Amino acid sequence: MTKYGFTLDRDGIAKEPAPLQSLTELAREGERLGYTYAVVGDRLESGVDPFLLLTAIAEASGKLELVTSVVILPPRGILVTAKQFAGLDVLTGGRVIAGVGTGSLFRDYNIVGLPAEEMGPRFEEGVQAMRAYVTPDAPPFVGRFYDTTGVSLEPKPARPGGLAIWIGSWGRPAALKRVARLADGWLSSAGPGHQTPEQFAKDIALLNTYLVEEGKDPHTFPSAVSTMALYVSEDPAELAEHGGPGFVPRPPGVGVGQPETRPADDPHGHDMVGTRAVCIDKVRCWQAAGAKALHLVPRGPDQLGQMRLFLTEVASQV
Repeated sequence: MTKYGFTLDRDGIAKEPAPLQSLTELAREGERLGYTYAVVGDRLESGVDPFLLLTAIAEASGKLELVTSVVILPPRGILVTAKQFAGLDVLTGGRVIAGVGTGSLFRDYNIVGLPAEEMGPRFEEGVQAMRAYVTPDAPPFVGRFYDTTGVSLEPKPARPGGLAIWIGSWGRPAALKRVARLADGWLSSAGPGHQTPEQFAKDIALLNTYLVEEGKDPHTFPSAVSTMALYVSEDPAELAEHGGPGFVPRPPGVGVGQPETRPADDPHGHDMVGTRAVCIDKVRCWQAAGAKALHLVPRGPDQLGQMRLFLTEVASQV
């Protein structure tokens, strides 16, 4: 059974007349409707900080799992990020999924004085160092960039066994190997130019091969498709206005490029934008591809209305 998450609007919430009230109402209603995850992204220069947003909804979110998809790990600093994740997990009784990634814009590294060409190796070491900080009785990690020797981070997370760390990636083979080796789960991306259901099916098959090589069970290894725009309407004008642009190529030189084989010919082939019938078919396609969860990004002026419409008139029909 596919699970669903809704994504908090880090940028738009600051424009609300009562931001905290809007957040808590969204969290309460999201759980009541039947969502499983409350999700938030990260960008160093824009939007409300993801840890602040998730803390703000901690009580109102009930049993929702709180997911970062994804925190840009190396530029934030490993020790401070580990402490934030651990503290949030304690406050929520073990409901945090620490989604982390390299990020895809070179500027996120440049503005904090880190060379962007080191994003890969710094990230791999950062995940291992963070796990050493947040796992009870873990041995210290010593690498080229990070050394946790002699540091005892307290309190440890509330989740039994330590923090759940999921790694975000677009599905390149090297990145999927990293997920299989270092992570507790995979956060893929349906953002423009990333995965379609067809591409996800290929990527998950490759990931499953790597998981077996690492001695992990593909059937129990969690995954989710994040950054999936949501706008359901029978009105073509509304879809054009609120559904988003579909695929927008990234200018060269500003960050990691989209994989060359993507996107599909359909500019909205990766997201949940369309009529009810179209979106029902899209959910079926994602399920057939092996997606265990979809993290939706509600568009338009009535995000809660879109969340309700999706569950009651799309997901319920699959």
